[in-house]
Amino acid sequence: MSQVDVAVGYATASRKGVPASASFRRWVEAALKGARRRKGTEVAIRIVDADEGQALNLQYRGRDYATNVLSFPADLPPGVNLPLIGDLVICAPVVAREAAEQGKKAAHHWAHMTVHGTLHLLGYDHLDDAEAEAMEALETRILAGLGIPDPYEAAP
Repeated sequence: MSQVDVAVGYATASRKGVPASASFRRWVEAALKGARRRKGTEVAIRIVDADEGQALNLQYRGRDYATNVLSFPADLPPGVNLPLIGDLVICAPVVAREAAEQGKKAAHHWAHMTVHGTLHLLGYDHLDDAEAEAMEALETRILAGLGIPDPYEAAP
C-alpha cells in the first residue's frame, strides 16, 4: 500500500477510553486496503466531546444531536491533486455509550466507526438498501480481518 498519513486530534476533556493514534491509523489502513485503494492517502481525525459533535451535526446535517461519526470528504478544486480524502469527526461519549448499550468492546466500536467513516470518505454510502448491504458487508470483512466480530450482529 502507498503512503498513508493519519493525523489525529484530541479535542475532548478526557482521553480516558479513547484509543491512541496508532490504532486509528491501523483502522484507516485496513479500510483503505479493504476498499482496494492503493494511492497515497491523507485523513484527519478529530475526537470530540458531545457539545462539539452536536454542533457539527446540526451545522452540517441539520440534526440537533451528537452522532458517532461524521465524514467530510475532501472537496478539492479541479487540478489540485492532493492525497487528502477528507476528515472524520468521532464523538467519544457517543461511541462509548453505544458500545455499552450494544454490549460491544469499546475498541471494537471505535474501529467500526473509523472504518465506517473512512469508507464514506471513499464514496461508499448507505442511502438505499443495496448500498447499505454492500457497505455493511465490506465493513464486516474489514473488521473480521482485524479480528473484530460482525458489528451488525447482536452481542451475545
